[in-house]
Amino acid sequence: MIEVYSWPTPNGHKVHIMLEECRLPYRVIPVDIGAGEQFDPKFLAISPNNKIPAIVDPDGPDGQPMSLFESGAILLYLAGKTGQFLPPDTRGRYEALQWLMFQMGGVGPMLGQTHHFRMYAPEKIEYAIDRYTNEAKRLYGVIDRRLARSRYIAGPAYGIADMAIFPWLRGAKNQGVEMADFPHLKGWFDEIAARPAVMRAVEVLAEKRRPLVDDKAREALFGKTQYERR
Repeated sequence: MIEVYSWPTPNGHKVHIMLEECRLPYRVIPVDIGAGEQFDPKFLAISPNNKIPAIVDPDGPDGQPMSLFESGAILLYLAGKTGQFLPPDTRGRYEALQWLMFQMGGVGPMLGQTHHFRMYAPEKIEYAIDRYTNEAKRLYGVIDRRLARSRYIAGPAYGIADMAIFPWLRGAKNQGVEMADFPHLKGWFDEIAARPAVMRAVEVLAEKRRPLVDDKAREALFGKTQYERR
């Protein structure tokens, strides 16, 4: 059974979705990032960047346990392990990979910053709010234009690029985005949200969600690094 070190965040839900879609047995080990559990030495041994998610697969590719951090790498690993949700042909695979990289390098970091400055920053900085809100809307536009000519993000088949992007768009309101302004994206989003595996995945650790970030959680999430804590 794959061990999943996770928390109910978009990056965590990416991996939950993939595991549910592949019907792989897994056990969730909560890592409370608001309480600073991501700095625990045992977790850092698996995820040296002190970020969730991370996995340990006791049945690795060489028969030995395999540990991985970074959600994109985990999606690729699980796609390779199961032969699912990543095209087998070279062209299709690279088309999927470019959209996965688009999520890892753009959608995740930029929407994360948008959410931070709009919702969590102790000081409301108008320049930062405007800068990241506008970037969020730009990225939604890129996705909407893509979906105007493609049923799914990376082509005609549902795959890991859809799983990677979908969880980040669940917070559209908090990102200052009206999803109705992006009709192709909204149709895709609603279809993905209705998938049984996705519905199960977004409920993983749902009871752990915190509606607000207090000072202690803000310090753990946005304060000192693990190196400064030592």
